Amino acid sequence: MAIKKQYLKSKPVCKVTFTVPADEAKTVAVVGDFNKWNPKKSTLKKLKNGTFKGTFDLPVENSYEFRYLIDGNYTNDAEADGFQWNDYAGAENAVLEV
Repeated sequence: MAIKKQYLKSKPVCKVTFTVPADEAKTVAVVGDFNKWNPKKSTLKKLKNGTFKGTFDLPVENSYEFRYLIDGNYTNDAEADGFQWNDYAGAENAVLEV
């Protein structure tokens, strides 16, 4: 898994690209604070090499909790900026700092 950040000089936005290698998966979405945990707003596109990828514009100077939803199962990104316990989920969420 990988997270790439590209900060824009023209506006206070960071283009964040999420890449998830999941050859066997049918669907992958990234859900988090930035999209109200709604997988329909953040489905990643499957590439020919089996990797799922998507880019989202996120406001800068924020911290977001997020997780990947791979075929209905939640998983964290090991390369996240940090991890935060979430009582509602009963699990740790990955943290993205932009």
